[in-house]
Amino acid sequence: MKKVMTAAVLSGALAAGLMAQSAIRPHNYVQAMTAKLGLSTEQQSQATTIFNNARTTESTLHTSMKMAQQGLSDAVKSNNPAGMEQLSNTVGSLTAQMTLAHAKARAAFYQILTPGQRSTLEQLESQRPRAQWRHARAGSQTSSQ
Repeated sequence: MKKVMTAAVLSGALAAGLMAQSAIRPHNYVQAMTAKLGLSTEQQSQATTIFNNARTTESTLHTSMKMAQQGLSDAVKSNNPAGMEQLSNTVGSLTAQMTLAHAKARAAFYQILTPGQRSTLEQLESQRPRAQWRHARAGSQTSSQ
C-alpha cells in the first residue's frame, strides 16, 4: 500500500512538473527563444507550429491526467486496491505520454536550429534548474525513511 501511494505521489509530482512546463504559451516561448537564440522568421514560424501542436496534444493528456488523479484519489479514499493499481498504471502511462510529447516537440525544435543555436540552447539548458526531478527525488527519499 505504501509503495502504491509513493508511486502515485511521485507520478503526480512529475506530471505536475511536466504540466507546468507545457503551460507556457508557445508564442511566449518562441519569443524568448528568438531573443536568446536569434531565431529567423522562418524558424519562428516553424517553432510556433511545433509548440502549438505539442500544446494541443499535452492539453488532451492533461485533461485525462486530471481525471485519472481524481479517480486515484477516490480509490485511495475508498480503500480500493484494484482501482488504485489500475489508476496508478493509468497515471504512469499518461505521464509517459506527456513526457514523450514534450520530448518530440523539443527534438523537432532542435532540428530547425543551426549548430550555433544548438550550442547556445544546450548551454542555456545546462544552467536551468531541474526542479521537478529534485522534488521527485526528495519525495522518494523521505518516503523510504
